[in-house]
Amino acid sequence: MLTIRAKIQTFTFAPRSFYQPSMGFMNYPNQSTLTYKHGLYNHIKNQRIDLARKLFDEIPSPNSLLYTIMITGYAQKGRINDALNLFEQMPVRDTISWNSMLKGCFDCGKLCMAETLFDKMPERNVVSWTTMVNGYFQFGRIDKAESLFYQMPVRDVAAWNAMIHGYFCYGRVEDAIRLFDEMPCRNVISWTSMIGGLDCNGKTDESFLVFKKMVGYGILPTATTLACVLAGCAHVLDLYLGLQIHGCVIKIGLSSDEFICASLITFYANCKLIEDTSKVFNEKLHKNVVVWTALLTGNGLNGKHETALKVFSDMINLGVLPNQSTFVSVLNSCIKLEAIDHGKEIHTVAIKLGLVNDVFVGNSLVVMYSECGNVIDAVAIFRKIDEKNIVSWNSMIVGSAQHGFGRLALTLYSQMIREGVDPDEITFTGLLSACSHSGMLQKGRYFFEYISRYKPNEVKLQHFACMVDILGRGRKLEEAEELIKNMPLKANSMVWLALLSSCRMHSNAEVAERAAKEILDLEPHCSAAYVLLSNLYASAGRWSDVSRLRVKMKQGGIVKQPGCSWVYLKGTRHEFLSGDRSHPLSEKIYEKLDWLGGKLKEFGYCPERSYSLHDVEDEQKEEMLSFHSERLAIGFALITTVEGSTITVMKNLRVCGDCHHAIKLISKIVRREIVVRDSSRFHHFRSGSCSCRDYW
Repeated sequence: MLTIRAKIQTFTFAPRSFYQPSMGFMNYPNQSTLTYKHGLYNHIKNQRIDLARKLFDEIPSPNSLLYTIMITGYAQKGRINDALNLFEQMPVRDTISWNSMLKGCFDCGKLCMAETLFDKMPERNVVSWTTMVNGYFQFGRIDKAESLFYQMPVRDVAAWNAMIHGYFCYGRVEDAIRLFDEMPCRNVISWTSMIGGLDCNGKTDESFLVFKKMVGYGILPTATTLACVLAGCAHVLDLYLGLQIHGCVIKIGLSSDEFICASLITFYANCKLIEDTSKVFNEKLHKNVVVWTALLTGNGLNGKHETALKVFSDMINLGVLPNQSTFVSVLNSCIKLEAIDHGKEIHTVAIKLGLVNDVFVGNSLVVMYSECGNVIDAVAIFRKIDEKNIVSWNSMIVGSAQHGFGRLALTLYSQMIREGVDPDEITFTGLLSACSHSGMLQKGRYFFEYISRYKPNEVKLQHFACMVDILGRGRKLEEAEELIKNMPLKANSMVWLALLSSCRMHSNAEVAERAAKEILDLEPHCSAAYVLLSNLYASAGRWSDVSRLRVKMKQGGIVKQPGCSWVYLKGTRHEFLSGDRSHPLSEKIYEKLDWLGGKLKEFGYCPERSYSLHDVEDEQKEEMLSFHSERLAIGFALITTVEGSTITVMKNLRVCGDCHHAIKLISKIVRREIVVRDSSRFHHFRSGSCSCRDYW
């Protein structure tokens, strides 16, 4: 596809300056001005804006250049009123200072102020008009940007580029292509905007054609151009083209460019060539956070979450400060590992850097704490987020639902509506799930009817599955089955499994058999359907039916997922199967469980043998129940953690009713909170009771 080796010779890149070249800053009149200029730059660059102002006030007669530097510094710090006050004190305001003030207004979110200044400008140049066009796009005012663009007395290539970029940002692909075709003159930024814009709007193959055409015209790509092409290769997993681009990068000496390096790492990570990401990264010592974040994210995407955490630790040790994207990626790895201890350490780093109230970091912390069993800290983080977005509200509503705090989820929804945030399909999934876990049948009906009537396009299969679960848990099995039959969408196995699970809960074999048939017609090898139906038969003592299903599973090569529970201790995951004796501390674990067994009897505990789904003697059933995987995990935690601390256990299957009853009493005996996350939800056991109130 490419023949660019001969076309790409040597070319240089302008250094990325602290201030926009288009604003001016040239023809310095004397040495003293240069000294003051560098002094102001140094203070502003190092976040010492008040010291910069102190230095500025000591200058005998500051010229417009020095005024403009100080005004821009204030705007960059968000202190737009200070910038405006200083601007108004200027004895002479040139076009450069007006343009800097305009840009500062937009950067600080002051659209009306920018419009007022623009109207007052005694003289405008093309930069003034282009700044306004960019600003209108920044605020989503596409119509105003278009109007202003066509009013411009003179349009340079930067103005055209601004419009093309703006169109792509808002998905106006055809308008961007039309404008590009109409351009009287194009530069490399024009071509790069097209390549990046097409890729970001799902037209990656077309972006490659534009790149090929650009090279064919003899236009030399910049580092940004090549980074955009590599991003496209990463999106569509075009390994061949990506390797060609990498070869060109090496040939023209751009391997050390930080953004090229980050793009190469992302490209190789998306193509599952994680070793190549390390090779690219190790070519030089990087101090740029973008490169480190690309490596961290790439490892996370490839399931190497422990490596991702190590990358984060290494970058901190080297003094590379993480940004919002870094925190989002590393906290995602903590979630996948269920490593709350690591998450707390990363939370501490975010606090030190002043990013804990940032919406992106805050959202990730909310999800991390919720997924790792600590909903109280999740709520505390949520309250501190400065500007909550829809993801913030959804994360907290879904988290509350997972922990069975249905009323909290509904309260959050009410607050969200009062804040003027429009709910989406994820919001309603969380609300329906909250109603399901909290037994709020009528509330569940209300929300389902609301989205069915007012937001029919947002009703998805997961909403039907939640509603079936709500009805099923509320013993409305026939109504749930009727809902499935009348669905406007074809029910998938997830919807029918919700009904089958409810049938298992309420021992309704008739409806269960019909649901299982539907599931197995859709997915003949669905082990969950066999297991749920087999368990229902076992609890009813229908052992011949249990044997028939087990034979059928064996013949079909269908394997039941074994129950497994685990506990994290000092970053290490300790797993247990039912009756497991493979752990090095097994002897002490079983001693602890024997002691607990005696205490449980003192508290009136009597094993519920119906939860032992094996055709064996009652005594053997009791022994099997005593050594379920979740109890072994709790026993391990009791002998290895500080007395009085919270115990958190994860389980891959639904906790059985007998263990649920036993753990309630264990929490009272040992005077500790025990959090158990099963396949359905979180249970918080404290002082002999559970947060689910025995409704799960």
